Amino acid sequence: MEHTEENLIRRKGIYLLPNLFTTVALFCGFYAIITAIHGKFEAAAIAIFVAMIMDGLDGRVARMTNTQSDFGCQYDSLSDMVSFGLAPALMVYLWSLSSLGKIGWFAAFVYTAGTALRLARFNTQAEVADKKYFQGLASPAAAAIIAGMIWVAADYNLNPKDFEIVSLIITITAGLFMVSNIRYHSFKEIDFKNKVPFLTIVGIMLAFAIIFLQPPLVLFGLFTLYGFSGPIYTLLLLKQKRTEKKNVANTQS
Repeated sequence: MEHTEENLIRRKGIYLLPNLFTTVALFCGFYAIITAIHGKFEAAAIAIFVAMIMDGLDGRVARMTNTQSDFGCQYDSLSDMVSFGLAPALMVYLWSLSSLGKIGWFAAFVYTAGTALRLARFNTQAEVADKKYFQGLASPAAAAIIAGMIWVAADYNLNPKDFEIVSLIITITAGLFMVSNIRYHSFKEIDFKNKVPFLTIVGIMLAFAIIFLQPPLVLFGLFTLYGFSGPIYTLLLLKQKRTEKKNVANTQS
C-alpha cells in the first residue's frame, strides 16, 4: 500500500529541468507583449528570439535526460502559442498593421489562427509524423521572420509606415505557411551526444561570429531563407516524383 501511494505521488509530479526552460520561453513571450504595448519593439523582437532558444532547449534537454512527459508536451504547446503566436501577431499589429484598419487585424488574426492550427496538428500527428521533416512552417521560425523584420527596421531606424504592405504580406504568408502541407527540414536528427569532426566546431564558431556581426539582419535573412526553403524543396520533390512516374510509364510501355 505504501509503495502504491509513493508511486501515485511520483506520477503527479513534473520534471523540473525541461519545464523550467519552457517557463522561461513563456515569460519571454509575455515580456514581448508587454514591451510591444509600450512601443519598445526592438526589445520585444529580441525577447522572441530568446524564447526560441529556450523552446529549442526544453525539448533537447527532455530527450537527453529522458524526462519527456505528456504534461511537458502540452505545456510546451501553450507556451508556443503565447510566444510564437500571440506575441508576434500583437507586435506586428502594433508596429505597422494597425494603420491598415480591419485588414491589419485580419492579417494578425490569420497568423494567430495559423499558429494555433499548426500546434494542434503537430500534437495530433506527433506519433506518426516523420521526425526529419515538419509539415508546414514551424511556429518559432514563423515568429522569427516577423520578429526579425521588426528588429531590422528598429535597428536601422526605419519608418514602420513604409512597411505596411510588406508586413501585411509577410504576416499572412507566414500564417498560411504554418498550416500548409509544405515540408521543412526539422534538424531533429542531429545528435548532440555523438562526436563530431573538429572542423564542425570551427564552422559553428564562425556561424556565431557572423550572427553577432549584425544579429537582426543575419537572423532575419536566415529564417526568411528557411521559410522559402520549404516551398522550393516541395516543388523539387513533386518534380522528382513526376519524373519517376514518367520513367515507370515509359518502361511499362
